[in-house]
Amino acid sequence: MQLRGTGRANRRVGAATAVAATLLLTACGADGGTAAQGAAAAEPVPDIACADAGKVRGSGSSAQQNAMKRWIQQYRLACPGVEVAYNPLGSGAGVAQFQRGATAFGGTDQALSARDVKDSEQVCRGGRAIDLPMAGGPIAIGYHLPGVADLVLDAPTLARLFDSRITRWNDPSIQRLNPGTTLPDLPVVPVHRADDSGTTQNLTAYLRSAARSSWPYPAGKQWQAEGGQSGTGSDGVSAAVSQTEGAIGYFELSFAAKRKITTVRIATGASRPVAPSTESASLGIAEAKIADDGKDLALSLEYTTSAEGAYPIVLVTYEIVCDTGNRPETLPALKSFLAYTAGEEGQRQLPAIHYAPLPESVASQVRQVIGTLS
Repeated sequence: MQLRGTGRANRRVGAATAVAATLLLTACGADGGTAAQGAAAAEPVPDIACADAGKVRGSGSSAQQNAMKRWIQQYRLACPGVEVAYNPLGSGAGVAQFQRGATAFGGTDQALSARDVKDSEQVCRGGRAIDLPMAGGPIAIGYHLPGVADLVLDAPTLARLFDSRITRWNDPSIQRLNPGTTLPDLPVVPVHRADDSGTTQNLTAYLRSAARSSWPYPAGKQWQAEGGQSGTGSDGVSAAVSQTEGAIGYFELSFAAKRKITTVRIATGASRPVAPSTESASLGIAEAKIADDGKDLALSLEYTTSAEGAYPIVLVTYEIVCDTGNRPETLPALKSFLAYTAGEEGQRQLPAIHYAPLPESVASQVRQVIGTLS
């Protein structure tokens, strides 16, 4: 893997591109992926070990869309010779595109299944696909209720809302959780993902674990409950919620912040209901364990935590790559970009855009595995 030196040399290259330039995120290629073509004005140039050149295309999870935008922006400041593109098609599409060799990496919010790993052997010649956790965060429950600035819900109530079994916002079960709040007599409009989604997988895993008697469906990437509206990607769901009175939906916290959507506090059994934040998500993720003992670093999450301050509806978003059998023409740039995202500088970018950085104990293992990719 041929890398340019880090530090002063890279800073000189990046500084030349940064003067009075604005980052452009443009469609790249027929798949409409997002690629950074310029540099943001006055951005400090990160210290990155850059590949000499290359094109790295990825697609998948819309949960990591905003993190990818920031990472691509920062990476291009230091490594203008490398083109990185990411298309937020959803986790299911990201895995499918990777498996047919259309991308160098896929983004997913749910670890690969045994079938996914088996199918990956066709593209990972002599190896298999592995999961590399790259960022964490809360799945926010956003709502659109005029006059209601604070709302508390618990897992069984959320399950019935998303299953269209609570149909009015002034339902007694919601009122009991919100004494003193005047709830409007509005119809509930649940909004879910239309596409296969790791965000859906994690939300339904939470509902299945924490509200088993109220949520009759299995955890999965495809939405199973009846009724409601749908949107494509977290962007589509958050747009629908922001535009529809009475709506409730689920998406990563960065999308709630972007559209100024009010979010639910979750009653978990702790002394106080917990709001979604990078800090509360980190507490929720803290008890996760690496499920395998090899290069695959999928995490096993605990959705039923009642620890003080721990937000229970969390996800970890992964990049999937071949452990062996990556294309030689993309491998140096792929390793360089992923080493940056899992590194101190890449992880440092995350809290400002509402993601939770990986615990260093996990991030160090991710960097170690990236160094062995071939």
